[in-house]
Amino acid sequence: MAAGLPLALALLAPTAAYGPAAPPPPKPPAPAPTNAQRECAPQSSDPKANEIVVCAIKPEGYRLPPDIVEARKLKKQGDTGRPHNPHETFADHSCANVGPMGCRGTPTVNLLAVALTAAEISKRLAKGEEIGSIFETTPTPSDYQYFQEAKKRREEKEAEAAAKATQAKAQGQAAAPPPTDLTATARTKP
Repeated sequence: MAAGLPLALALLAPTAAYGPAAPPPPKPPAPAPTNAQRECAPQSSDPKANEIVVCAIKPEGYRLPPDIVEARKLKKQGDTGRPHNPHETFADHSCANVGPMGCRGTPTVNLLAVALTAAEISKRLAKGEEIGSIFETTPTPSDYQYFQEAKKRREEKEAEAAAKATQAKAQGQAAAPPPTDLTATARTKP
């Protein structure tokens, strides 16, 4: 009997589960498309025809969030810089007439602007702020800024529509006559 105990334990040991639980069974595959979805344009029965018809199930596709679509519209409407004049020649005539003052309009360095910019940079660095925006001469909004603007506009429209719906609901309740008890009026009549 003592010898049978280890044998029984050995037979029962493989049934004990050690380690992580077994993964759940896989999900069944998606149902096959119906015949209506598989139908294609009628194909010619002519064996010598050079046309090849390829049929495919039309995918559901994806839909862009409305904020991104609106951001693209805002970007197209945005300022793209100075309007181009097709008659402008971009020719430099600054030194065409050299008189007693010499050639004017040559590139120079504005030392006052350099000093003010250096002071602004040092002030921002002392506060731990960014300095990249100082060097932007014509700042234009990024795609993300257009997205934020579009999202803000959408949220404002939704809030305005919700406020109007709440106001209309409140006015509808105020304008409705109070409910009358028909049984009470029927009893008062002789």
